[in-house]
Amino acid sequence: MQVNRPFVLSTLAIALALSMAGCGDKQESNDKATQVAVNVNGEEITVHQLNFELSKMGNLSPEQAKQATSQVLKSLVDQQLLIQKAIEDKVDREPQVLQSLESARRQILAQGEIQKVTADLAKPSDSEIADYYTKNPLLFSDRRIYRLQEISIKAAPDKIELVKEQLQQAKNLGDFSAWLKAQNIPAQAGQTTKSAEQLPLELLPRLNQMKDGEVVTVTQPAGLNLLIKAGSVAQPVSQEQAKPMIERYLVNSKKREKAESILKSLREKAKIEYQGEFAKMAQATTEAPAKPAAPVAKEAPVAPVGADDKAIENGMSGLK
Repeated sequence: MQVNRPFVLSTLAIALALSMAGCGDKQESNDKATQVAVNVNGEEITVHQLNFELSKMGNLSPEQAKQATSQVLKSLVDQQLLIQKAIEDKVDREPQVLQSLESARRQILAQGEIQKVTADLAKPSDSEIADYYTKNPLLFSDRRIYRLQEISIKAAPDKIELVKEQLQQAKNLGDFSAWLKAQNIPAQAGQTTKSAEQLPLELLPRLNQMKDGEVVTVTQPAGLNLLIKAGSVAQPVSQEQAKPMIERYLVNSKKREKAESILKSLREKAKIEYQGEFAKMAQATTEAPAKPAAPVAKEAPVAPVGADDKAIENGMSGLK
């Protein structure tokens, strides 16, 4: 996770601030001017505002910083002009705008509290990083790049099992796609190449063991997704190469755990009273059994695919 540094000005921003300082005789006047980047109809846009926006862009080269500073400053001027016009037109008093402002305020405050309570967490140790690397070989030492065909099928819940049965019985994907069309079941096909870390962790063991041309099915709220393994190539990552990624993951995991722990404590101490129908909804949510964190994937074999992937291509073309 990149840490923004809102108080580190780019060289150009500093130069810009100093150039706007003016030549007044009073030191107090000069000090104030150095904080102002530009005046828009008498209202100031400060160097701190400019610097805050630049900080969101991360580390920039001098040339990038020069271009970014110019663009950001222009955007801030345009934004200020629109704000002034909005206030003139009383847009800031419209109910929808007030709701949006309050929503943004609540979100920023909540995020700010999370950042504050998780800011002092220690970095993962070398042993923690090594342990995570060892326990996840499919992400690192046995990492692969997968070439996948994906078919997204929109089907009502009562038709999911029927679709799965037909997939098992079909001789190839061409027959299966023809059956979907005959049943008026919408489906969209696509193809992609994804590395192990871009795929759901629970799918990796299955994909790793599957032969080319086999399918893994994933039940979704709106239907069924089929992932067809068209091929894969080994591309391992050493522990040294993986260290930054593992460190970020472990840091974020620790932050999430601490945030959840603090929120749990706050809930237990708080007096929360749902009203009317919301009380029934809250009770139903509390009593509902826990659902699996992720859909369960099941492997379904299909006809073997040759080196030219003709079976896959035929099946995909039938869905286009």
